[in-house]
Amino acid sequence: MGQYSMPRYFKNMPMLGKELRSENTENIAVLKVVEQEIKDLIKKVEDAGRSTESLNEAGQMTAMQRILALVDQDTWRPLNSLYNPEGNDNGSTGIIKGLGCVNGKWVMIVASDNKKLAGAWVPGQADNLLRASDTAKILRIPLVYLLNCSGVKFDEQEKVYPNRRGGGTPFFRNAELNQMGIPVIVGIYGTNPAGGGYHSISPTVLIAHEKANMAVGGAGILGGMHPKGYIDMEGAEQIADMVANSGKQKSPGSVDVHYNETGFMREVYATEEGVIEGIKKYIGMLPAYNLEFFRVDEPYLPKFDANELYSIVPMNQKRSYDIYEVLARIFDNSEFMEYKKGYGPEMVTGLAKVNGLLVGVVANVQGLLLNYPEYKESSAAIGGKLYRQGLIKMNEFVTLCARDRVPLVWIQDTSGIDVGDDAERAELLGLGQSLIYSIQNSGLPSFEITLRKGTAAAHYVLGGPQGNDTNAFSIGTAASEIYVMNGETAATAMYSRRLAKDKKAGKDLQPTIDKMNKLIEDFVTKSRPIFCAQDGMVDEIVDMCMLRPYVVAFTEAAYQNPKSVCPVHQMLLPRTIRDFETFVKK
Repeated sequence: MGQYSMPRYFKNMPMLGKELRSENTENIAVLKVVEQEIKDLIKKVEDAGRSTESLNEAGQMTAMQRILALVDQDTWRPLNSLYNPEGNDNGSTGIIKGLGCVNGKWVMIVASDNKKLAGAWVPGQADNLLRASDTAKILRIPLVYLLNCSGVKFDEQEKVYPNRRGGGTPFFRNAELNQMGIPVIVGIYGTNPAGGGYHSISPTVLIAHEKANMAVGGAGILGGMHPKGYIDMEGAEQIADMVANSGKQKSPGSVDVHYNETGFMREVYATEEGVIEGIKKYIGMLPAYNLEFFRVDEPYLPKFDANELYSIVPMNQKRSYDIYEVLARIFDNSEFMEYKKGYGPEMVTGLAKVNGLLVGVVANVQGLLLNYPEYKESSAAIGGKLYRQGLIKMNEFVTLCARDRVPLVWIQDTSGIDVGDDAERAELLGLGQSLIYSIQNSGLPSFEITLRKGTAAAHYVLGGPQGNDTNAFSIGTAASEIYVMNGETAATAMYSRRLAKDKKAGKDLQPTIDKMNKLIEDFVTKSRPIFCAQDGMVDEIVDMCMLRPYVVAFTEAAYQNPKSVCPVHQMLLPRTIRDFETFVKK
C-alpha cells in the first residue's frame, strides 16, 4: 500500500547493530550441540509408538501429516514438543500442537497423536490442552483440533480425568472461547469414545471423516455397565464369550447417528484430505483484519543475519553481550525507537517493527553499569538485575503500550532483583508487584523469550508466564537456564548455618559439602533447556536463528483479530519518546 500514518515517527526509525567482526566458533559449536540434542529428542518423541508406515497402510494419516496438509507452507511453529511433566514413557502428552497459518490466518492447532495409544488421554495432556486454549484466548485466534482420541488411559485415569485442570476442561474452555467470539473448529477421525469425544461434542463447528465416531462410551464399555465390583471366573468367561460371539461390535456414535440424526457433525468427508479442506473452508469464512490495516511501514527483514546470534549470545552465563546487537537481528530493518534511553539503564524499552507491525520490546542489558543505581553511593550495577529506575520505566512503558494497544515482546536474561535494605528502601518490592499489575491491567497479548537466564521473581515480572495471564506463550534457547537462584547461591543459602554450626562443634564438614554439591548438580540438571521444555517452564526451545519467525507468528496473530484498537495517529507512546529525546534529555 505504501501510505502509512505518522511516517516521520515510524519510517526510518533509529538503526541498531554493526557488522560482526568475527565468528565465535567455540560458542557456535556449544550452542549447536545443545540444539542438536533437542532436535534428536524431539525426533525420538515423534517416532515413538506405531510407525508412520503402519498407519498409512491402514488408511490413516499421522497427526503431523494432517498438520502439514492443513497449514500454509513454512508457517508451522511447534509448541510444547517435549512437554511431559508426568514422565510418560513415550516422552509426550499424546498431542502435537503449535501455531500455523491456514489460508493466511493464524490458528492454534492441537492434533491427537494417533501413533501413541491411538491418541489417548494420558497424564499431562489436560494441562497441555489448557495451554493451547490459553494461547487461542489471549491472541483471539481460532482453535483447531485434529481429533483422533481413543479416550482415557484407564490405568492412569486418576491423573487424567478429575481435578480443576483435568480432562473435562475442554467443555468449559470451548464454551468460554465461543462466548468471546473465538471459534473452535474440530476435524474428527477414528474412534473417539467417552473422554475422547469431549473436544468434538463441544466445538463451534465439527467436521468428520466418514469412519469417525464420538460417543459417551465405546463398544468395549457397553458390556460392563452393571459392575459387581470385581471380576470372577464366571464373569471373565462371560466377557470372553461375548467378545467371541459378537464379532467386531460397531462403535456407537457413528456418522449415521451424528450427521443424519443429531446433527452434531456439520459435514462429513470420505477422505482424510477432505476433512482438512473442510477446515480450511471454515477458517476462510472467519473475520480477520487485513494486517495492512495496522501496518506503520513496509515489511523488511533485519539488516543483519540471524545466524550471527550464535556468536553474539554467549553460552557462558558470566559473559556479557550487547543486547542491541540481538535486537538488530530480530526486528525489521534493524530499527528501534527507544523509550527513555539512559534512564533505568539496566533495561531497554522501545518500539520495533515486525513485518511492518508495531511491537513494544522490553529487554535486559548486560555488563557493568557504573555509578548506578542512584540509591547506593559509589556503586556499580550488574546488568541483568532489576533496579528502581528500570522498574519504574517498565511500568510506564507497559502502561503506554496498553493505552496505544501495542503487543509486547519480552527478551529476558535476568539474574534477579537487587536485594538488601537499600533495595527495600528504594521500594523494589512494591515496584516489582506494580509491574505485574501493569502487565495484567494492560490486557495486551505478550510473548516472552528466555534468551539466557530466568532467575527468581524477576522471571515472573519480566513478562514470564507465571506472573500474568496475558502471556500467549514463551520460548527458550540452547542457552536458557531457569531457576530460583544460581545453584551455588542456593546451596549456600540452604547449608550455611549447618556449616557454621558443624565447624564450631569441630565436626567434619565434608558430608555437608557433599550435600551442597549434590544440590548444585541438581540445579544444573533441572534448569537446562531440555528439562525446561519437558517440565513446561517454556513452551518450546527453538534454534537461535528461529527467534524472529516465532516473533512474527506472535505479532501477526496478535493483530489478526484484536479486542480493541488505537488509531495510529492517536498514539501517545511515540510522541512521548520524541519529546523525551528532544526536550528532556537535552
